[in-house]
Amino acid sequence: MKNKDITVMLADDHVLMRQGIKQILELEDDIDVIAQAGDGEETVEKAVDLNPDVILLDINMPKLNGIEVLRRFKDLGVASKVIMLTINDDREYLYETMKIGANGYVLKDSDVDSLIKAIRDVHMGKTYIQPSIASMLVTEMNSKDKSVNKDLLKIKSLSKREYEVLTLVAEGLNNKEIADRLFISEKTVKNHVSNIFKKIDVNDRIQAAIFAFRTNIKKI
Repeated sequence: MKNKDITVMLADDHVLMRQGIKQILELEDDIDVIAQAGDGEETVEKAVDLNPDVILLDINMPKLNGIEVLRRFKDLGVASKVIMLTINDDREYLYETMKIGANGYVLKDSDVDSLIKAIRDVHMGKTYIQPSIASMLVTEMNSKDKSVNKDLLKIKSLSKREYEVLTLVAEGLNNKEIADRLFISEKTVKNHVSNIFKKIDVNDRIQAAIFAFRTNIKKI
């Protein structure tokens, strides 16, 4: 039997939700659900022990919520990519997880194709933000930061090439894909991304993507 490429852990306190997602994912040839967890503490323990490629993490869980789990991951050096599973009412929590460094965001009622695409994208080093969640995050960021003029100055500080790179980051492309698209080296892309982060005052690709959405560099 062919070894599956992507190992996944499901972290959600609802057993039926976990079982339903597991059955869907295991229909895919390249995805293997290797573990499940029903609370935050169990999620951290299994993530450290099993090191899955991707963790689907519910924001609202007992013992440790998704935000606290993400912080533990960061402290413990967990390398797994994390996709937040959320509902529309989690907007404030989403903003916090974005700042900590989640790799993707998917609504619990999203279609199967979106979930599978999210898993494959983050496994390849891309970011994945479901469009309706991007709208939620933009709204949340705008409510916290009304300084439109400051954003415009940040955009103006970008070179033409940095602007192009930022739009591709917002599409979820990784450095290699951006390099191929723009016919430049991966090292050059890495330097551009680093400069972009400094100029627009963000820490990671998710925050950069949300900045692009918020300022209409990249339409939702």
